[in-house]
Amino acid sequence: MKFHDFDLHDDILDALYDMGFDEPTEVQKNTIPIILEGHDLIGCAQTGTGKTAAFMLPIIEKVSQLEAGKTRALIVVPTRELAIQIEQQVQGFSYYAGTTSCAIYGGGDGKEWEEQRAALEKGVDIIVATPGKLISFIDNEIANLKQVEYVVLDEADRMLDIGFHDDIIRIFSHLPQQRQTLMFSATMPPKIRQLAAKVLTNPKEFATAISKPAEGVLQAAYVCHEEQKVPLLTQLITGKDDCQSIIVFSSTKRKVNTIVRALQKKKLDAQGISSDLEQKEREEVLMKFRARQTRILVATDVLSRGIDIKDINLVVNFDVPGDAEDYVHRIGRTARANTTGIALTFVNQEDMFKFQQIESLIESEVFKAPLPPELGEGPEWKVIEKRKGKKKRNFKRNNNQNNNNKQGGKPRFQPKKQN
Repeated sequence: MKFHDFDLHDDILDALYDMGFDEPTEVQKNTIPIILEGHDLIGCAQTGTGKTAAFMLPIIEKVSQLEAGKTRALIVVPTRELAIQIEQQVQGFSYYAGTTSCAIYGGGDGKEWEEQRAALEKGVDIIVATPGKLISFIDNEIANLKQVEYVVLDEADRMLDIGFHDDIIRIFSHLPQQRQTLMFSATMPPKIRQLAAKVLTNPKEFATAISKPAEGVLQAAYVCHEEQKVPLLTQLITGKDDCQSIIVFSSTKRKVNTIVRALQKKKLDAQGISSDLEQKEREEVLMKFRARQTRILVATDVLSRGIDIKDINLVVNFDVPGDAEDYVHRIGRTARANTTGIALTFVNQEDMFKFQQIESLIESEVFKAPLPPELGEGPEWKVIEKRKGKKKRNFKRNNNQNNNNKQGGKPRFQPKKQN
């Protein structure tokens, strides 16, 4: 199947050709016809499946045939990085079609606010916005949504996790009742179903497997103490010249700074990104990483979804993510577009149960790699089984533990004794 089989306008097909798009992905094959037919849609698909093109191509097809200069389409996203990225893709897809677009997001300086205000007052066909900043423009009577015909909620589960539910309902109160609404989410918990019932009308549904990492991802885990993580990370990265693009995910902003300082101290090319940075600083860090000017990017989960950075060789989960689904999205940064990649996870004693939940989700046991001997022994691997509401613990020796007598000394880190 090819994109011309969707009967898209030649201007859109020319843009796709220039951008190197050839065959549609599974998500695009299944959702573009539904959207072109005018149905509401709830789609469940993980990052890297091509869902942005899945909803933007039919919307551009429809908007390009309407009177220009009036906002006809609204895409609501959880983060400013995703807003910027999608708006850039809109520009590419609509290069020949002539539709106009604008990204609305907070966190910038006064100049960015003025640019966004000027674009809205002039009139744009497509708005890509974060909820909070869009409401600010609505309250100041700058954003006019009265003629919107197409609405997309992208990464809907993430928006609800952040706490945007009430903002989303407020935005929809300013939209026409007659519209086409599309919702894309990586997961489908009850709260997403409840939101869909409020804003969608008789939606069609499409779901792709969201709980399986890409086949090209080689996964491994290191069972280690918290104190061993930094030396383990530096040892795994040092001298690995074949890994030119590396993302390290941390659970907190404070750890991001700690990891970056440790890597830089070892003369490794690393930069960090978190919400502590100003918008321009974050964009600069991302730009350098995309351009391969920075080898190692240390980040919080702001990058685990929605940010399209290609050709990642290695993803390291410095901390086990709190949500099992986030594991899939984190390691989904590598092995994209049928390539291969490596995903490593550091599991300390406190995170063993969370990692067991991840293995249950992906229906696969991740290989537990042995720690380098010079780092000492890691903790025992605890397999926790729940039976009839009670926890049953089975203890197994971790495969990175060696015979102390043969090593000629005690390990640097002693595992806790079990009663």
